[in-house]
Amino acid sequence: MDVRNGPLSNVRVLAISQFGAGPFATLLLSDLGAEVIKIEDPESFGDVARSVPPYAYDGDSTYFQSFNRGKKSLGLNLRQNSGIKIFHDLVEKSSVVFNNLRGDLPKKLGLTYDTLKQINPSVVTCSLSGFGVNSDRSSEPGYDPIIQALAGYMSITGDKNSPPVKSGVSIIDFAGGFAASLAISAALVEVRSTGLGRDIDVGLFDTSLSMLSYFSSWHLNHGWLPDRTHLSAHQSITPAQNYKTSDGWVTIFCAKEKFWHDMAKTMNLSHLLNDPRFKTFDDRKNNRQLLNEIIEPLIVQKPTAYWVKLFLNKVPCAPVRSLPEALNDPLIKSRDMIIENNHPLRGVMRHVKSPFITDGANANVGPAPRLGQNTNEIMLELLGYKKSHVNELRQSGVII
Repeated sequence: MDVRNGPLSNVRVLAISQFGAGPFATLLLSDLGAEVIKIEDPESFGDVARSVPPYAYDGDSTYFQSFNRGKKSLGLNLRQNSGIKIFHDLVEKSSVVFNNLRGDLPKKLGLTYDTLKQINPSVVTCSLSGFGVNSDRSSEPGYDPIIQALAGYMSITGDKNSPPVKSGVSIIDFAGGFAASLAISAALVEVRSTGLGRDIDVGLFDTSLSMLSYFSSWHLNHGWLPDRTHLSAHQSITPAQNYKTSDGWVTIFCAKEKFWHDMAKTMNLSHLLNDPRFKTFDDRKNNRQLLNEIIEPLIVQKPTAYWVKLFLNKVPCAPVRSLPEALNDPLIKSRDMIIENNHPLRGVMRHVKSPFITDGANANVGPAPRLGQNTNEIMLELLGYKKSHVNELRQSGVII
């Protein structure tokens, strides 16, 4: 059987991005087969993520490796005219120009479609910023915790009596990366039929609002007000929360009436099914405390493993795990979700790959590049510059 390439294997992406959200977006494209050329500023020693602790040294970090594996690095100074000339030569040979600069910068730096279509009318340009390009707040930097605070996420995360809490992982950064990569992929499909690229403007704040989903619809249409709930309980479904066991915690989620019926029968609580206080979703929501006063004392008597086994294939239930426990799930091996590469200084490194299971995906698994590691290759082979010219550009500080 022929081995197919990734679905974006004919796509070249120029990425002017650093830190988390932007590099994650282009990592997704790389894992779908795209060639990603990471353009890094020699004067600032490249992507700031290279120095993010812990495990950072010699212009590299594990944080940087997690976002930039499989990419190429071009050290290019875009403050110089000759650097801009090199960039434009690359645009002519590329499918996408991506940046995650502040929203007011892409136009100033000539990274928009209106500017670059003169060079390559089929190029897709994408900006992923905190507050969007066309925005009253475009000049403000936007980072994940700032967006979580602004978009109301912290106000609904954590226990009822706790202070506001942010998510443990950078969910807005990652969601913004997914949103940008999806929009870019859609635009590339359009290019196939029209031959024309387009500008894409993705804001982290916009992304966070879109993910408020039914919460925002409940509020906008009915004035509903959310609150932090006890034990991470769902806002409207019961039983659907964390429960203390004799040795830890389990999460139970009765998203259907069927699951509540199966839970009650499995726990020898069938008599509750005819109790008018617990018959419907609304009844159980309105009497959540009463129902939990019955359930909680039973669940806490047995260990987590007991409940997970008892509810298997009957009631959605999972242990509340630590990170090491999660990364040792046998499903990870069966889904082949861990990739390895050989780093020249760090030896074998392991990373979780992107969640695309299709032929040719997740094939660009090499380690993230050193600053300017691929400059010669790009200048000599892709652009066809003469070696003497490349040496001159390097001596003048345009490239590294």
